[in-house]
Amino acid sequence: MNDKQQGTPWGLLAVYDSPGALTQACRSVRDAGYTKWDAYTPFPVHGLDKAMGLRKSGLAWFVLIAGLLGGIGMLGFMLWAASVNYPLNIGGKPPWSVPAFIPVMFEVTILCSALTAVFGMLALNGLPRWHHPLFAARPFEQVTDDCFCLAIQTDDPRFNPEQTAQLLRQTGAQRIETVPWGPASPFASKGFDESRSSERIQGKPSD
Repeated sequence: MNDKQQGTPWGLLAVYDSPGALTQACRSVRDAGYTKWDAYTPFPVHGLDKAMGLRKSGLAWFVLIAGLLGGIGMLGFMLWAASVNYPLNIGGKPPWSVPAFIPVMFEVTILCSALTAVFGMLALNGLPRWHHPLFAARPFEQVTDDCFCLAIQTDDPRFNPEQTAQLLRQTGAQRIETVPWGPASPFASKGFDESRSSERIQGKPSD
């Protein structure tokens, strides 16, 4: 029986009121040693990637390699076609005139690089993904508008229901919600209290 069947929650979702508060929370979560978590914002936040401890993407290397292979491969194909497979004597010009091949090499290099960038980005981001447990969380509906969120998954090695929730409260979260795998998932299997599945910091107004 898997976690979904047992009703294990997917994770905890914390809501913050500003990009600065979220950035500081990311530093705290990173320093605490969590590895399976992410931040969600309605717009790019400068310095958030460093606060999360993200490594530089390797997509650029894939794009470079694909472009070089495409250009060199097309050059080799044209040299083979013009010099070996079907050589033509046109005005005494050499059949392996590289300058004549440059436009096609350029186009194929750009084509291979662009396709690798698009499909590589989708693959590295795990897309397309038609459903995600966060889609069922009400605060996440505003993440493309004015909501700043941080989510930690339950399968993180350092995840503990009480300790993780306490850490998020200490970072200044306005709201902390338990995110289920599905709308009917019970929370008892990991020690969660359903009455506290959605909470506000004392003194903060509720929705």
